[in-house]
Amino acid sequence: MSAWSLAFVPTLVRRERASLAATMIAPAIALVIAIALNLGLYILMGRDPVAVVYAMLFEPFLSWASFSEVLLKAGPLLLIAQGLAIGFRAKVFNIGAEGQFILGAIFASAIPVWFPQATGQWIWPAMLLLGAIGGALWASLTAFWRVRLNANEILVSLMLSLVAAQLLNYLLLGPWKDPNGFNFPQSVMFQYDAMVPTLIAGTRVNVSFLITLALSVAAWVFMQRSFIGYKLQVGGLAPRAAGYAGFKEGWAIWLSLLIGGFAAGLAGAAEVAGPLGQLQRSVASGYGYAAIIVAYLGGLHPIGIVISALVMAVIYIGGDNAMVSANLPIAAVRVFQGSLLLAYLIAVAFVRYRLEWRRAAHRSPS
Repeated sequence: MSAWSLAFVPTLVRRERASLAATMIAPAIALVIAIALNLGLYILMGRDPVAVVYAMLFEPFLSWASFSEVLLKAGPLLLIAQGLAIGFRAKVFNIGAEGQFILGAIFASAIPVWFPQATGQWIWPAMLLLGAIGGALWASLTAFWRVRLNANEILVSLMLSLVAAQLLNYLLLGPWKDPNGFNFPQSVMFQYDAMVPTLIAGTRVNVSFLITLALSVAAWVFMQRSFIGYKLQVGGLAPRAAGYAGFKEGWAIWLSLLIGGFAAGLAGAAEVAGPLGQLQRSVASGYGYAAIIVAYLGGLHPIGIVISALVMAVIYIGGDNAMVSANLPIAAVRVFQGSLLLAYLIAVAFVRYRLEWRRAAHRSPS
């Protein structure tokens, strides 16, 4: 004998239309949730949560010197995230921006490493252009494998980042190592004309920040006002419909990855020609991975990404402060970044879906 019984199970049901207000407030809710979760973590670690929050979220705004460092950090995060977001909206997931960032730094460094005595105002613009080309070329490897061989672009781009890191190590421990650098894995210091001009006197913020803002405006125009951007978005939202309309998937993959690689390579070039002033192993600082969080936290929208890049830069600088003043380990800062992305994804899930309890009938033995 058996009998039927009823049970209620939670089910996510897609909303017909996501609320614009809820979409805009989701990042703020995610930030509050992430702060609350990490406060609990700091208490369990035996740290003073008030001191940590003060150092991480308030100290970056207390002096112009600290805030200028926020702007310096926000530049590469913003630039890379804008490039990645274009691909993400087309459902092309470039996870290898870190490798493209490294290749951009390597390509840009070739000029001052090979021609250390060169002079002229043409050097730093040429370095930025060469770095952008390097990043795009590295991304083209992923595009080729994805289009021609149907390889997963997530895995290919991620693995290529590891290859890029090893290429950087080889150069700095081998042919590009500074002979007068006391055996440190770094290149020669770049000459004056190979450095991007300072934008704000007394700070490390340079002209590349203005370039980043200009490209952010260009990203908005491209995605919101151009036919090519419209085609990419349609391809991401409705690939079958895009196929019927004649939009080619391979073309979208190539374009998305090249744009992302170009932006990441340009950011890498600006890093070595800006605050670093030479090619170092520390150039692989995780900007490419953090920019993924920035892109999603900004809702993959160019304007939202500007705000989220500033938030992430504050966490970077505030985390450095907390490591000194509150004895916070660097791993805790990375946990904060990861929990912020997780909280945002959960918040967005409830913006796009609603939770319903539905009856599920099942037979049970009697």
